[in-house]
Amino acid sequence: MRTPRTALIVVDVQNDFCEGGSLAVAGGSAVAEGIAALVTDHSEDYAAIVATADWHEDPGNHWAAEPDFRDTWPVHCAAGTPGADFHPTVAAALAGADAVFRKGRDRAAYSGFEGYAVDGTSLGSWLRDHDIDAVDVVGIATDHCVRATALEARAAGFAVRVLLPLTAGVAPETTERAIAQMIEVGAEVVGAVHPG
Repeated sequence: MRTPRTALIVVDVQNDFCEGGSLAVAGGSAVAEGIAALVTDHSEDYAAIVATADWHEDPGNHWAAEPDFRDTWPVHCAAGTPGADFHPTVAAALAGADAVFRKGRDRAAYSGFEGYAVDGTSLGSWLRDHDIDAVDVVGIATDHCVRATALEARAAGFAVRVLLPLTAGVAPETTERAIAQMIEVGAEVVGAVHPG
């Protein structure tokens, strides 16, 4: 039996989701540092390293002047702005990523599996085309895009590990629910969420 080919999926480690950004998650910058170290020191452990990024051009009611922080949010990760760039700590490490999948151009998008590479390939198709069997998921935010990416990866048949110390959650209650959901669908969760 062959060893599973594992990809690292780095979810949305962008300036707007880190301290100082328009939709900052506490601990985002520290998570960026940890992910940069993982990519730099352990890239040989992975068959592929890919990243996802919010990339909003006109996402409709996903953005709101008075957001409810559940279905609507402040303006964030506007395409082509510094807020949509990868956090500088992780940007250099991700410069050698095998692919980047941008999501949410004209609608809300939480899962990395809603994203597309520049050639139009979806994340799921790309992973299958590269014979990936399993994924490790890290990034921001544990209770939103990390959760959605992990759930969809399981639904697509991939073995999933979520490296919780390399994630940051928006709120303790929603993060706990997200972890429970990920475990329920068969994802392995490793460690504890970054304290923020």
